[in-house]
Amino acid sequence: MPLAILIKANAACPLTLKWHTERVCGKHDLLPMVGLINVNKPSGMSSRRVVDIVARLAGTKHVGHAGTLDPLASGVLVVCIGWATRLVAFIQDRPKIYTARFLLGQRSDTDDSTGTIVEAPHAPPPSHAAVATALCSFAGDILQVPPQFSAVHVGGKRAHKLARRGKTVSLEPRPIQIHRIVLTNYDFPILDVEIECGSGTYIRSIARDLGNALGCGGLMSALVRTQIGDFTLASTVSINALNTRPIAEHLLPPLTAVAHFTRHAITPADIAVLIRGRPLLCPADTAFATDSLIPLVDSAGDLQAFAEYDAAARLLRPRQVFAPGCSG
Repeated sequence: MPLAILIKANAACPLTLKWHTERVCGKHDLLPMVGLINVNKPSGMSSRRVVDIVARLAGTKHVGHAGTLDPLASGVLVVCIGWATRLVAFIQDRPKIYTARFLLGQRSDTDDSTGTIVEAPHAPPPSHAAVATALCSFAGDILQVPPQFSAVHVGGKRAHKLARRGKTVSLEPRPIQIHRIVLTNYDFPILDVEIECGSGTYIRSIARDLGNALGCGGLMSALVRTQIGDFTLASTVSINALNTRPIAEHLLPPLTAVAHFTRHAITPADIAVLIRGRPLLCPADTAFATDSLIPLVDSAGDLQAFAEYDAAARLLRPRQVFAPGCSG
């Protein structure tokens, strides 16, 4: 059936994006590929390269990732395809967990082992107690200066581009959250930690600042992101698996990005109302937090829209609508 006829015939009940079935049946030209892939980014590969690989395999340019990992780092990199790219911010805002290896007694212009390293041979090795005490000072709401080699904008230019030209830039401290930082191993100069933190945290800055606090210098030599929100390292897909198996087999529903949100079920008639930009009246026995953002899902459990709850009017006002036929 031609695409135009197919959409018209289902106008009262917009298409739910069943990408797996359509791919298997050889009908993937009818429906766009939409979803998430939890990729295990290998060390030595840029996040941009992972996105390019997924874009090639998915046959679309509408691909993005939720939270950059430096080339040195490996682990969880959530890649979004199609309109699921509009969910990136929801994933980035989730808590992240890392395991990192720091090397004490060394400093680097990049704050990690990829830069120009300077040894601090005369600095005495800190005791285990001194390291544990210093780490405690990084827990909570703190201010952190990003690395010179970072994507932070300075005067309209990326800091790392200026740093590569030999320029030292003044970077302002930024507020970050360290929910948990645990010393898992220490055998000077090697120090292993597990860190749970909020968005915008630079782990290599922690290595630098910890080394400075201990008076011996420090840098990051390895980093693995083991979790972002509900996306774990155990459930990642390797680059090899992406290249050897149909990409549709690895797709997760867009709703996975906001699985922690309170959701609301809607009908085909509700979807038709949302597409027109009109609010939905909440049932009398339904209540959400005031001004909260609510994922609206259809009977199949597919994400169709986001709405903001207006408690005074008892309305769900559409903020983003993903149903076919709407550009919101």
